[in-house]
Formats: sequence, C-alpha cells, structure tokens
Amino acid sequence: MKISLEGRVALVTGASRGIGRAIAIALAEAGADIAINYRRDDGAAAETAASVQKLGRKARVYQASVENWDEDVAMVADVVRDFGQIDILINNAGIASRGLAVADTDPSELERVMRVHAFAPHYLSKLVVPQMRTRGCGDIVMISSVATLRMAANGAPYNMAKAAMEALALTLAKEERQYGIRTNIVAPSLTVTDMGERLAKAAMGASAISDLDARWPFGHVSTPDDVAAVVTFLVSNANTYANGQKINVDGGG
Repeated sequence: MKISLEGRVALVTGASRGIGRAIAIALAEAGADIAINYRRDDGAAAETAASVQKLGRKARVYQASVENWDEDVAMVADVVRDFGQIDILINNAGIASRGLAVADTDPSELERVMRVHAFAPHYLSKLVVPQMRTRGCGDIVMISSVATLRMAANGAPYNMAKAAMEALALTLAKEERQYGIRTNIVAPSLTVTDMGERLAKAAMGASAISDLDARWPFGHVSTPDDVAAVVTFLVSNANTYANGQKINVDGGG
C-alpha cells in the first residue's frame, strides 16, 4: 500500500529542529501540508518550511509557546484560517529536566516541564478536536519517551510530565474514536538531536552521541528519521485500526 496524506494538514509543534523537523518533512513527503510551530528560532523554523516547500507542499510557520493557552488559541485560529483545517496534530514540543533528585528540584522546574509536556498537549487537543469531529476523522500523536518505562532516578519532572502526556493520549483515544479520531503515542529512546547530544555527554560520559552507536541496537543511536517513519505510518491510510497504542522506538531496548 502506498502511504498517502494528500489533502491533509498537519500541525507539528517544536518543528524547527530535531524530531519535530523530521516529522514535518516526512509528513510532507507523504503529501501533507505542514503548519510548523516553533518557540524561539525563526531561522530554524524557516529552514523546516523551506524543506517542506521543496517537496511541493504548503508550509507556514507559527511562533507560540505551546504551554500558553492564549498563544495556542491564536495559533490554532491562524492555522485554520491559513489552511482551512487541521487533520493531524503532532504534540512534539518538549524540554528536558535538570537531572536532580526530588529533594533538590525547584518547584518552578517541575511546573514548567509539566506545562510543556502535559498542559500543552491538552490545550492543543482541546482546540483541534472539535473541528476534527466535524469531518469524522483525525489523528493525534503524542511524542513521549521510553523514560516512562523505567522512571529512572533524578528525572521526576520529565518522568511525571511524559506519564501525564501518555494518560491524556489513552483517554483521548477512548473519547474520540466514536468520531473517527485516532490518538497514539510514539516513545523514542535516546535520539540524535541537540537534546540527545547534551544527554549523552552529561549522563553517559560520551564525548559525542555517535560514540554510543556500537552499544545501541542495530549499531546506531535512534535518529529523528526513525521516529518520523513510525509517526507517518500511524497517521496514514496504512494504519486502519491502531488507536490508543504506544510504540517504543528504541530498537528493542
């Protein structure tokens, strides 16, 4: 079966770089038009848009801090005005926590990480679901993490936030399936991104993330393209029945 997203519009949060950029480009390659959300880096967002446009697809960029309700309201309204609809929502925007024990974690860090990973997907899902319902179809994908499998020490804000995101996804999957809307979770392991590079150096003692390739399944650390391929399948016509599922993109652990 040929995967096709022709005629569909995807809003991808945190799409200026890393996993978000790879997802935006992969969805465009399959035929979708792309609304690119970013928080700070105008130039990087423009590069993602240019890559999408080279594929012959429509792309626009939208600056918004996704944890801010008012900014989300404005962004979704702008996307619908520009594209006419939102068929696919990829909740990808994320931040890392500082790697401290609970006893040493500042409450403001917990609040910020929770707002980005849990509040923002709730806000955006609330905003896009009503117009998905009117068309009888839609896809929401939460980009979570294999961190929720281990709940490792010194990562409570991140672990809690991603667990809350997954709870939201599983709840939405049951609420919205009657309207033809699917909600799924994609959970990468360490991935070759700016954040992954910092984690490899800080937590794993590597001078570069590529130093870890030999220790990883299939001889390489996961790439953004590995994650994007799974997302593309889940939102495509090739997925006929997967809803409320979590796929760990970790090479088997």
